[in-house]
Amino acid sequence: MNTATPTTRSETAQEIDAALKTSDTRQYVTFFVGTEVFAVDMAPVQEIIRVPGVVKVPLAPRSLDGLANLRGKVLPIVSLRRIFGFEERAYDDATRAVVIDQGQPLGFVVDRVVSVVGVDPRQIEGVGSINATVNTELVSGLLKDVGGYPMIMVLDFAKLIATEFAGALDASRNQAGSALESSGPPAAAQEAISDELHLVSFEVAQQEYAIAIDDVQEIVQLPDTIVQVPHAPAHVLGVMTLRNRLLPLVSLRRMFGLPERAADENSRIVVVSLGSAAVGVVMDSVNEVLRVARSAVDAMPGLLAKDGDLSEIAQICRLDDGKRMVSILSVAHMFRHSAVKAALSTVDTMNNTDTPAQAATQNDGQRDDEEQVVVFLLGREEFGVPIESVQEIVRVAEQLTRVPKAPAAVEGVINLRGAVLPVLDLRRRLGLEQIERSDRQRIMVFLIDGARTGFIVDSVVEVLKIHKSDIEAAPRLSGELSGLLSRMANLEKQHRMVQLIEPSHLFETQDRADLAELAELTAA
Repeated sequence: MNTATPTTRSETAQEIDAALKTSDTRQYVTFFVGTEVFAVDMAPVQEIIRVPGVVKVPLAPRSLDGLANLRGKVLPIVSLRRIFGFEERAYDDATRAVVIDQGQPLGFVVDRVVSVVGVDPRQIEGVGSINATVNTELVSGLLKDVGGYPMIMVLDFAKLIATEFAGALDASRNQAGSALESSGPPAAAQEAISDELHLVSFEVAQQEYAIAIDDVQEIVQLPDTIVQVPHAPAHVLGVMTLRNRLLPLVSLRRMFGLPERAADENSRIVVVSLGSAAVGVVMDSVNEVLRVARSAVDAMPGLLAKDGDLSEIAQICRLDDGKRMVSILSVAHMFRHSAVKAALSTVDTMNNTDTPAQAATQNDGQRDDEEQVVVFLLGREEFGVPIESVQEIVRVAEQLTRVPKAPAAVEGVINLRGAVLPVLDLRRRLGLEQIERSDRQRIMVFLIDGARTGFIVDSVVEVLKIHKSDIEAAPRLSGELSGLLSRMANLEKQHRMVQLIEPSHLFETQDRADLAELAELTAA
């Protein structure tokens, strides 16, 4: 039994104050990982937090749990148990992340934080006395008889980070920051797409429609609340708030006189613009981003092209050898529809008092400060690619054709309008677990160095405009990730992170050579 005289609260406070006033006293944070107690010098410790929810990152070191949002900044969360090779265990109420800044903040998950202690230099010993029996590569010293423990190992987090992440964190932020400048598609790509239409396709009542991508501001989910407008026509669903402006919403089903259907998780709002005006059009679902050759697009037959409220469909495009017909809506005609006019008039005085010229100027400024990306899913994580890099998005064929001597990374090839398209699985490229094929999967076709290549993704979510202030350089966690996933869209208000992929880094040098060889084989 401990019979020592208890120390009073005031005496303890006085001792701590005296220790802190001693210039040689050093402070350490002590914590448990497994059954071992460790310490870290207090100087690089920014804070200690509960373990936040994370976004998983492909191709990252095994010790990385994922990326978290800490007050608007991206914070990598690293498991010390994995670094040390300890058995995995579920996080509990005691688990904490110790945020340490060694050039970039990182959150290290520990089982339990013990305390913050002041240590006399005489209680600090080098590791020479134990390095003959213990691997002390990541240990900078020992604390003797501190906090009730005979010996505590002091971790050298600078060495730990350099070892675990192979020096990837040494690169300057300037390199990553330069990636924020949008370079646009190369000249060769511009030439290749000059004879094509770039469309967003969607479904309404099991019929497929499309709108030119230039007319689409963004695609968003239905809000929880839509404000009803008194005495509005039946086509007008109401208004919602988007980017601090009131956006009128209309139902395409009602505009086309189609049966009503309750919105569900697939329903989307396509925000279309014409000059300074914008309207949200509610669709059953958004399908794909298409690039369609102008030769596959026909004007609406004269007998069917009517004036007035039924003239929205301006063209028809023929896909899959005519088996798939997509009606292209004219936004200019849509804005002349009585329902859209009514929707705009209901919020005209509510939205703002800017003149059309002022609003147009503001919109132009917003476009300069925004990037438009195609968002897709791999598992539960969201990824995005610049929309100008996406040639088109197509359904996955029931069976991909295998080509003898094709590179191992190639799943197969498909015939895309008379051209052979090699198809790779993006899950495999990113080192993720393989899944069975499903109807939701799509092939995203990229033009990379003049070569068209398809990558299979789990599903395509939306076309999203992201303000550049929400984009930051992703933590450099490995050499391979530094180019491929160099940026992160941190949409804090939406509790959402989108990892931005640079398509030109999807291939290694050897991959490009193999694909070029495959193109020659298939051409022959």
